[in-house]
Amino acid sequence: MPDGPATPTPLEGVTSLYRRFRPGRFAELRGQDHVVRALRGAVANGRVSHAYLFSGPRGTGKTTSARILAKALNCESPVDGDACTVCASCVAITRGSSLDVIELDAASNNGVDDVRDIVAGAWHGTPGSWKVYIVDEVHQLSKAASAALLKTLEEPPAHVVFVLATTDPHKVLPTIRSRTQHLEFRLFPAETLASLLKDVSRAADLATDEATLEAAVRLGRGSARDALSALDQLVATGAVAEARPTFDDLLEGIVLSDAVSTLTALATLVGEGWDPEQLAESLAGEVRQVFLLQVAPRVADAVDADRARLVGWGERLGLARTVRVLETVGRAIREMKSAPDKVVILEVALVRLVRPELDATYEALEERLVRLERELRAAPAPTAPDTRSRRPIGQGAVTIPPVSEPEPPATVEPSPSPSTEAGGEDVPTLDDVRTRFAERVVPRTSRAAQLILRSARVQAVEGSVLTIAVASEEMRQNTEMITQGLRGALEHEFKRGFSVRWSVDPSLVAAPPPTRAPRGASAPIRDEEVHDTGDDDAEVVVVDSAAEHLITEMFPGAEEIS
Repeated sequence: MPDGPATPTPLEGVTSLYRRFRPGRFAELRGQDHVVRALRGAVANGRVSHAYLFSGPRGTGKTTSARILAKALNCESPVDGDACTVCASCVAITRGSSLDVIELDAASNNGVDDVRDIVAGAWHGTPGSWKVYIVDEVHQLSKAASAALLKTLEEPPAHVVFVLATTDPHKVLPTIRSRTQHLEFRLFPAETLASLLKDVSRAADLATDEATLEAAVRLGRGSARDALSALDQLVATGAVAEARPTFDDLLEGIVLSDAVSTLTALATLVGEGWDPEQLAESLAGEVRQVFLLQVAPRVADAVDADRARLVGWGERLGLARTVRVLETVGRAIREMKSAPDKVVILEVALVRLVRPELDATYEALEERLVRLERELRAAPAPTAPDTRSRRPIGQGAVTIPPVSEPEPPATVEPSPSPSTEAGGEDVPTLDDVRTRFAERVVPRTSRAAQLILRSARVQAVEGSVLTIAVASEEMRQNTEMITQGLRGALEHEFKRGFSVRWSVDPSLVAAPPPTRAPRGASAPIRDEEVHDTGDDDAEVVVVDSAAEHLITEMFPGAEEIS
């Protein structure tokens, strides 16, 4: 076997690149080395199976490999299990005039009568050593046609080989799959396609530059046939930039959370004639490359200038938002399949990306909370804040008395506890509820709930009704999704049921950022500020703002760069 795949010999009278340079022997196949080893070894060792199932994406060489196998089996002068391509049998198979190879397109000939013709002809003699039946898109055969094929497939004549090709092997009857040797074809890596296109361009004497080849590789999406067809189109039109939609303006609108510019960019693309569903699929493909360049750069197909551009978008979008774009556009593609007006589905999806308040997913909620915290942190601080009137988040002011010598305990007569109801049931005090709420209840809730509750405050306890304040009306509107889980956590901690009432207290985030105190390894994650109250005997410890607390909880050890 040669060290590298050879460039296929072009066919005379054929103009399209993917037909002119279709591989004619195993040595010319690229990117499917596992298939080449299996088939070439079977021919060389005389161990050819009576039936094969070739599966894989379109344009990966399934039908081409089936024809090469037919050549190798009937070649008059085979070399190491490969066809010579010059004998009468090889030439006839290449031209499609051989009586030894019968092809059936099951997409258009899927009836039982079509299969019965094959079954009947399988027992007839053939000029060559082997009769090869190639059934393309076999999964589209009707149930009756598949049943008619099954018996002959199980016990075919000794000189017959069936090659079944499909893009959807899971749709092929299990009884048929079990009677075949299954070989799976894979999409081609970008490097393999780039090498193929360069060799074909050189052999066809095409005037192509690197940008044209890169565009053809990108448009091929792992398919050799699609890449060669794209190269044909790019060479014919000379318009590399117009071969695919440009999403830079649309992505700019998403980054800036600007619905007007995002929808304007989409309208421009639609006005240029791009189909909305095609636009959505192309956008998903581009954002996928942005995603891969952030998490696994070696897996990404983008190269050179296009790669640098997509890396830049990844830095501006961030990983979390990139994932949300992929998921949102993916849902839109599925919804478009049955939508009467596809562009509306894509417009709504894009608006949800730039307006997270319209999206009910957890990722959108997290993005809204982070954005709100950033806006509140950027707001100007009060000119003359009254530090003594500030209250900590999640608990009342903690008075730290001065250290003094302990006194012997005094004997005190017991008195009725104010926290005991008439029926003898203990009612927790407000301070007790606040402490246990912050330390024990909130950690038992979901991650989405904690995003809201870490910056909330217990305002009042009235019997079995708990009033909790949040920082803004926007947060309060999102409490419906967490109330049930919160009530469960409260019941687990206090061994009694609570009803939850929500309110808004803007003062929870109005305090200016204080000076941070060092934190020990075993201390709870919080920032603290010590204010002198004017009292020599006490000092008040005040918990920092909701934004500071939330960011510290989610990203321990992080530093803000402004």
